[in-house]
Amino acid sequence: QVAGFAGVTVRTLHHYDEIGLLSPRGRSAAGYRHYSRSDLERLQQVMFYRELGFSLDEIREIVDQESTDATSHLQRQHALLLKKLGRLEAMVRAVEYAMEAKKMGIQLTPEEQFEIFGDHLGPEYAAEAEKRWGHMPAYRESMKRAGELSKEDWIQVKAKSDHLDRRFVGAMQAGFPADSGEAMGLAEEHRLQIAELSGKVDPQMHVYITDLYVSDDRYKTHYDKIAPGLGQYIRDAAHANARKMGA
Repeated sequence: QVAGFAGVTVRTLHHYDEIGLLSPRGRSAAGYRHYSRSDLERLQQVMFYRELGFSLDEIREIVDQESTDATSHLQRQHALLLKKLGRLEAMVRAVEYAMEAKKMGIQLTPEEQFEIFGDHLGPEYAAEAEKRWGHMPAYRESMKRAGELSKEDWIQVKAKSDHLDRRFVGAMQAGFPADSGEAMGLAEEHRLQIAELSGKVDPQMHVYITDLYVSDDRYKTHYDKIAPGLGQYIRDAAHANARKMGA
């Protein structure tokens, strides 16, 4: 009965008994093992630590600690589960990231992707972009172009983007307003840089894209790490540039 509701085999219970890991407190006249409530609690602990990959010797040492009561075991198990959950969530994100890269046609290994772009843009960005703009020819052209780029091409793209970000920071810290010629010139470079990768990006599309730098906390956090307020500055410069171009 215990083997049935615990999800283990009778042979496993026999083995645990033989090695002294879980010996029932009593037996019937016919020799059947009788498990008490405390035996079942110990079995639960054994199964939990086994699931986390502990060896049977390690488990025996843990559950045999006289100073460890049931509450302490639960607290320890809770902490271990949270740690494992964090690892699993990180693995899920990595797999999703790789899936989206394959879907987009980016021919980079996961190591290369993180080497070039870091982890500030998760797979949800690609999914959201497809949902938002997937019906547009410009988006499909962008995905086609992205799939044709090599690792060296992506390194150059990232380097150009980083260089432009530093120039934006320089203009902002020098006190040039977002609607100044200097800032709007950088915004136009930014628009053309995106267009070089994605195909045609008109000033209005540029406005839509840079609005995300303020409205989406993930983009905002990314740019704020470079320099506080940078996302807002780029967005405002893009709006000013679009107005100047009549968009």
